[in-house]
Amino acid sequence: MRVLVVGSGGREHTLCWKLSQSPRVNKIYCAPGNAGIEATAECVKVDVMDIPGLVRLAILKEVELVVVGPEAPLAAGLVDELTAAGIPAFGPNKEAARLEGSKAFAKKLMLKYNIPTAASHTFEEAAPALAYLDKLAPPVVVKADGLAAGKGVVVARTPAEAREAVERIMIQKEFGAAGDRVIIEEFLDGEEVSVLAFTDGEAVIPMVSSQDHKAAYDGDTGPNTGGMGAYSPAPVLTPELMARVEKEILYPTITGLRREGITFKGVLYAGLMITADGPKVLEYNARFGDPECQVVLPRLESDLAEVMLDVINNNLSERKLRWSDDHTACVVMASGGYPGTYEKGWIIEGLEEAATVEGTYVFHAGTARKGGKIVTAGGRVLSVTARGETLAAAVNRAYAAVAKIRFQGAHYRRDIGHRALQS
Repeated sequence: MRVLVVGSGGREHTLCWKLSQSPRVNKIYCAPGNAGIEATAECVKVDVMDIPGLVRLAILKEVELVVVGPEAPLAAGLVDELTAAGIPAFGPNKEAARLEGSKAFAKKLMLKYNIPTAASHTFEEAAPALAYLDKLAPPVVVKADGLAAGKGVVVARTPAEAREAVERIMIQKEFGAAGDRVIIEEFLDGEEVSVLAFTDGEAVIPMVSSQDHKAAYDGDTGPNTGGMGAYSPAPVLTPELMARVEKEILYPTITGLRREGITFKGVLYAGLMITADGPKVLEYNARFGDPECQVVLPRLESDLAEVMLDVINNNLSERKLRWSDDHTACVVMASGGYPGTYEKGWIIEGLEEAATVEGTYVFHAGTARKGGKIVTAGGRVLSVTARGETLAAAVNRAYAAVAKIRFQGAHYRRDIGHRALQS
């Protein structure tokens, strides 16, 4: 089977790596890919938002499965166009992808179908949003409604921070059209956890739990990023809580969408806060998380290509997933200045040495090949992932590999997994 993976980050490198293990897959293309993906797939320079170009590529290469990694092409309707062309595509269609593409849409769905989440108000103009803030005691959470690459959420600890967030999103348009609406939410206290699930629109099969580290710096300080690391499993999500997540969140979400005339197929990602009252939804994503994908898929022992085909063909109810008992940890090495401005083109050294650390995978994100060298080409550069019999072993291996990698300005968090390791 010939497969096309759409995207260029650490998530897509992980997807290519995992799909290459399937006996059914004999050729993988990746558009546009990166310098690390080249070892597993043939990279083709087609942008993820070039919808007609991606459809043409899939037809030209006689692709039998397209796997869409990032959220933007899902929200733009790539799956709809591929399906119309008769090409099997893994991921939700444009209408279903609104679950991630509009936080206001997601909130309305949760409210209607009694899915536990934070109390919130949505505003389409800055003035009423700012007036509403005057009535609230911090902390509060301010969110851009649309897609903002994981950076459109501000936990405001003071009234001044809350007002600044609204102004940045709605007046200064820091995230463009994503900030046409803003959601102001109550602050939920607890511990975060990510639950990803395969769904064909009816059956739902949760994956193993993981926890993302969104803040840029140690101790969960600094601005939000697309994710600075992750680990799996997350002990905060006990079997009892996982059963509640399935019953109170995952199934009601998919069932609620179906009652609205929307069939969601692909990966449903529920970003949750485990509060004193139980799990509550912070956000939905309509695809594999990044870097959660990098710690979840290495634990999957089932054939990923087969699972994806079951999702597309409505056969998921008959599927049982097998998972390794190992723990996994991922440390994201980022460019200096990320998530703000940063320079590109720095030579990356030590990749071969890092790969010799037992149980380690170096998934590339923002990398490119230049003059025979691999160089930095993005904010998040590498996802250094390791597995071990314990979380401590996985974390130690990941950092041992990180220590062998060098590039100008590299920065990374040194406390990945700290909540679980301290518990």
